[in-house]
Amino acid sequence: MIQSETLELLEWHRLCQHLATFAATKLGATAARHLKIPDSQTQSEQLLEQTKEVYQLENRLTTGLSFEGIQDIGDSLERAERSGVLAGDELLAIATTLAGARSLRRVIDNQEDLPILTELVADLRTYPELEQEIHRCIDERAQVTDRASQKLGEIRTDLRRLRSQITQKLQNILQAKSGAVQEQLITQRSDRFVIPVKAPQKDAIPGIVHDTSTSGATLYVEPNSVVPLGNQLRQIIRKEQAEEEAIRRILTEQVAAVKPDLERLLAIATTLDMATARSRYSFWLGANPPRFIQREDKEIITLRNLRHPLLVWQQQHEQGQPVVPVDLLINPLIRVVTITGPNTGGKTVTLKTLGLAALMAKVGLFVPAREPVEIPWFDKVLADIGDEQSLQQSLSTFSGHIRRISRILEALGTGDLGLGTGDWGLGTEEKEIPNRQSLIPNPQSLVLLDEVGAGTDPVEGSALAIALLQYLANHAQLTIATTHFGELKALKYEDERFENASVEFDESTLSPTYRLLWGIPGRSNALTIALRLGLKPEVVEQAKTQVGEATDEVNQVIAGLEAQRRRQETKAAEAQSLLQQAERLYKEVSAKAASLEERESSLRASQEIAVQQAIAQARGEIAQVIRRLQKGTPTAQEAQQATNALNQIGQLYQPATPAKPKPGFMPKVGDRIRVPKLGQIADVIAAPDEDGELSVRFGLMKMTVKLQDVESLDGQKPEPVVKAKPAPAAVTPLQNVPEIRTSQNTIDLRGKRVADAEYILDKAISEATGPIWIIHGYGTGKLRQGVHAFLQQHSRVNNYEPAEQADGGTGVTIAHIKK
Repeated sequence: MIQSETLELLEWHRLCQHLATFAATKLGATAARHLKIPDSQTQSEQLLEQTKEVYQLENRLTTGLSFEGIQDIGDSLERAERSGVLAGDELLAIATTLAGARSLRRVIDNQEDLPILTELVADLRTYPELEQEIHRCIDERAQVTDRASQKLGEIRTDLRRLRSQITQKLQNILQAKSGAVQEQLITQRSDRFVIPVKAPQKDAIPGIVHDTSTSGATLYVEPNSVVPLGNQLRQIIRKEQAEEEAIRRILTEQVAAVKPDLERLLAIATTLDMATARSRYSFWLGANPPRFIQREDKEIITLRNLRHPLLVWQQQHEQGQPVVPVDLLINPLIRVVTITGPNTGGKTVTLKTLGLAALMAKVGLFVPAREPVEIPWFDKVLADIGDEQSLQQSLSTFSGHIRRISRILEALGTGDLGLGTGDWGLGTEEKEIPNRQSLIPNPQSLVLLDEVGAGTDPVEGSALAIALLQYLANHAQLTIATTHFGELKALKYEDERFENASVEFDESTLSPTYRLLWGIPGRSNALTIALRLGLKPEVVEQAKTQVGEATDEVNQVIAGLEAQRRRQETKAAEAQSLLQQAERLYKEVSAKAASLEERESSLRASQEIAVQQAIAQARGEIAQVIRRLQKGTPTAQEAQQATNALNQIGQLYQPATPAKPKPGFMPKVGDRIRVPKLGQIADVIAAPDEDGELSVRFGLMKMTVKLQDVESLDGQKPEPVVKAKPAPAAVTPLQNVPEIRTSQNTIDLRGKRVADAEYILDKAISEATGPIWIIHGYGTGKLRQGVHAFLQQHSRVNNYEPAEQADGGTGVTIAHIKK
C-alpha cells in the first residue's frame, strides 16, 4: 500500500502519461500508462539495455523505427480461440500486424551490435503464408474477394447477371411509363430494386410498394414483373453471405491454430514499442543512461544537474518557469541527508526529483542529469510527502504523518520504532555505529520524508525526528529528510552517516534561488524576512532575545560559511573563465601556426617554380649555343663543358623530388563510406570491379555507384581503378567450355531466412567468376521466391534458370554471372 501511496505522492502517473505520448502503438501507450516497476536489478538492467540499443538504432536510421501496421489484435485472438468468426477488418488487422512485425525484425536483423534486440526478435514468427492467405481472401476494404473460393466467384457471377437483368427490365419500364414515374431513377429499398412512381398514377405500374416519400407524393414500387427476379436475387445474396462466412471461418480457424505465437508476437511488438518510447522520451528530456552502483564498493551517488522531468514537461508544454537543476553527490558512508532552509525553497521538489530519478532508472528510462549518472538500485522507494490531514478519519497533520511513516517502517521489515531498546535510540553511543550494518534487514530502500516530526510540539517532534532518522540510518540504504528543526543539523557532527544540505535563500530579494548547498545547514530567515516585510523593529529585536544568543551565534556561523562558499564559487567561476580564455588563446595560436605553415609551404612552392623557370631558361640558352656551335666550326668539347655546367646548376637548385602522396583508400567489403551526392553513409557489400563500380547498402536499399562518387568517412578520395591490359593469349581459348558444378560454386541455403540468404548470395555473387548453383529446396516456396527476386534485381546476374533434373530440378537455381 505504501508503495502505491509513494507513486501517487511523486506523481508517477503523470510521468507515465508523458511516456505514453511517445509510444507508436495503442498497445505500447496502454503499457506505458500502466508501467510496471521491475522487482529485480537484472530486469532493470535488461530494460536499460533495450533502451540503449533502440537509442543507438534510431540514431542510425534516417526515419526511426516504424511500427506501421501493428494493431491491438488481442480481442480478435480471444474470439478466434472461442470459435467465433472474425470480421474482415479484424482479419485484415491481423495481416497488417504480421507484416509490421516482420518489417521490425528485418530492420533489427540488418543492424550490427544489437544483441538484446536481436535475441528478442530471434523467435518471432510472422506467418507470411497466413498473411498472404488473408490478403488473397480479404481486400483493402475488408470485403471477401471473388478469388477467395470458386463457389463464391460463381455466386457473384450469378448476382451480377441477375442484377443486370433486373436493371434492364426496370429501365424498359421507366421508358415505357415515363409519364407515371417521378424521375428516371432506379434505386433500392430493403435490398429490393424499385422505381419512384407518382402516387396518383400508381395503378399505371402495378407492383409492391416498399416505401413512400415524406410528402407522400412518391411511391417506391417494385413492378410485378421484377418481383420473381428480386426473390431469386435475395436467395443468391444469402448464399453469398453464407459462403463469405465460411471463408472467414476458415481463416479464423487458421488464426486460432497459431494464437500462442501471435500473442507472443504482440508481446514482442509491445516490448519494442515500450523500448522505443523510453528512448524517444529520454532523448526529448536530454537524459543520460544511468549506471547502477554498489555503495558497499565505496561508489558515490552522482547526479549532477538533475532536473525534475515533470517540471521540464511543464516548461516545454505549459510555458512554465525554467527548471533549476540540483546536484546530488552522496558519499557511500552517508545514510541520512537532512535538508533545511526556508519554505518554498525547493526542498520538497528535491525529494520528488530524486524519487522520480530512482524510479526512472528502475523502469529502463534515462535520467535527466549530466553524465555520468550513477545511482544505486533501490528495491523500494518510500515517501511521506505532503499533508495527510483528514476530517473524515479524524486525522490531524501529525497523525497523518505518523500513520504513513508507520507503513514505511512496516515495508522496511518492521514497524517497531524500538524506543528504549538501547540499540539505536537517543542514548546510542558512538562506538556502536560501525556495528549497525548487521542490523539492516532491508538495506536497499530509499526513504523520502518531508517535514519530519512536524505538526506537534517542537521539542517532542524534534526528539521523534532524531530517533526516526537514526533508526532509518540502520534500516534503509538512503534517507533524505527535510526539516525546520535546528537539532537535526547537529546529527552530522555526532554520526558520520549523516550529512547536511540546505536550499539557498537570497536575502537581498527575499526569495529562494532553488539551489542546493551541501555541507552547510540552512539557517532561519524568519526574523530577517519579517523585518524586510515591515514588521516593527522592536518586535523583531524582542523576538531575537527570545531565540537566545546561542541560536544567533549559530546563525552567524552558518552565514559566515555561506559567505565563504559563495567566495569559493566566485573564485571557481573566475578560474573557469580563465581556463576558457586560455583554451581560446590556444586555439587562436594553433590557427596562426597552421596559417604560417601554409604560407611557408606556399612560399617554398613559389621558389621551386622560380628555380624551375630559371633552369628552363638556362637550358634554352645552352641549346642555342650548341646549335650555333654545330653550324660553325665544330667545338663539341666546349659545348659539352657548357652542358655539364648546366647540369651542375640544375642539381644545385633542383628541389628534392617530393615523396609520392599516399594512394587513396580502396573500399573493401564491410567498410563504411560516404556517398556525397546522396548525402548518405553506406556499407560496402561488393568490392569495386574493373569498371570502377561497387555495390553499397544504406538502410534497406542497395545500389551500384561509381568509385569516383564515393569517399571515406575522413574525406579521402579512392584511387582510380586501372584496367590491366590483357596479356596476349599463348593458346587460343577453347570455345563453349562446359559449365561444371563443384563444391566451390554451390551454395546451400536450405533452412535459412530470406534476409540471411540475401546476405550469403550477395557475397557469393561478388566473388563468383562463373555460374553458381543455389540449393533452396521446395518447402513453402518462400525461400525460392526470395532468391529469384534477389537474383532478378542484382546487377551482376545475367540470367537464372532451374537446374537439370539430375542436379535437383526446381529445388536448385543456376545463376549466370556477367563476365
